Amino acid sequence: MKIAVLRETAPDEARVAATPETVKKFVGLGATVAVENGAGTRASIADDAYAAAGATLGARADVLSGADILLSVQGPEPASLAGAKQGAWLTASLNPFGGGEDGGRARIDAYAGLGLEALAMEFMPRITRAQSMDVLSSQANLAGYRAVLDAAHEYGRVFPMMMTAAGTVAAAKLFVMGVGVAGLQAIATARRLGAQVSATDVRSATKEQIQSLGAKPVFVESVAGIEGEGVGGYASEMSEEYQKAQAELVSGHIAKQDIVITTALIPGRPAPRLISDAQIASMRPGSVIVDLAVESGGNVEGAVLGEVVERHGVKIVGRKNVASTLASDASALYARNLYNFLSAFWKKDEGRPVLDEEIGGAVRLTQGGKVVNARLLG
Repeated sequence: MKIAVLRETAPDEARVAATPETVKKFVGLGATVAVENGAGTRASIADDAYAAAGATLGARADVLSGADILLSVQGPEPASLAGAKQGAWLTASLNPFGGGEDGGRARIDAYAGLGLEALAMEFMPRITRAQSMDVLSSQANLAGYRAVLDAAHEYGRVFPMMMTAAGTVAAAKLFVMGVGVAGLQAIATARRLGAQVSATDVRSATKEQIQSLGAKPVFVESVAGIEGEGVGGYASEMSEEYQKAQAELVSGHIAKQDIVITTALIPGRPAPRLISDAQIASMRPGSVIVDLAVESGGNVEGAVLGEVVERHGVKIVGRKNVASTLASDASALYARNLYNFLSAFWKKDEGRPVLDEEIGGAVRLTQGGKVVNARLLG
């Protein structure tokens, strides 16, 4: 069983899909591992470190030759996989619902045409036994942390209350909208920095989580019977009645905040719009909004992917590929997710992983030259 680790080619992607730690573990399972030259450079991992862990190094053509499993962070350009073995697994975050150069159905069709079995790690079901394989959670955790650092940088003022001989500096007021993995980490990080933190979510179950981190929950109480819990623990799209009540509640709250961080996503759908231009205008000049959903259309009106823009004196941060800015740690977590996934199904007598239907059926997009995933066949 040969495992190939590919070097990422996207200009904003610094992560790598395997580390010396996971290479050593794959070798321990009996696999051979080939790493493309320079694959870990932008994540501060030298080729020599991979070699010391038991991998061979080479150009992409050599790495691909005869490989049974291809490991990548983002889905590679199909043209760059020419010569890949028929039936090889491509294990990566494949962005099947995306558009442009980073993903989309056309790219998935191309993988099928190459005879690859494409496995989308972001389709990992959110069940107990798959928690250690969940790349969305591991990367969102880092994104939530980075969002607070970006906010602090753009804010230009201190986060904690400071009492000095020259007078008192008030604590920054920070509001998190969307309390998933990224939101919870944003709350925890902002609290550690001394901000006065509040948070909201459409899922009522998150109220206790917010309070457990020492933040103030801001929830719609007037609309009964709406929980907002979608499949797999994700937020679901809310009723028009709830959306109106939530907009009224948060509008007054946003106007009093110095920083807002939005994290709301709905799988397979554009990100819900949480903050309007009018709400931005209600904030004090010098305030900051960080939109972590900008790659999926954005939670904030006027957010621009890859840019920091200013509207009504408020800075709106739309950083692209946030986890990649913490490439070393992000790679370590992502690589462990991939190892945990493949090793969980490793059959020693066959010398390879054999997927089951619950998880394998969920992540498998293509097989036998066809797109087979129900979520793409609709």
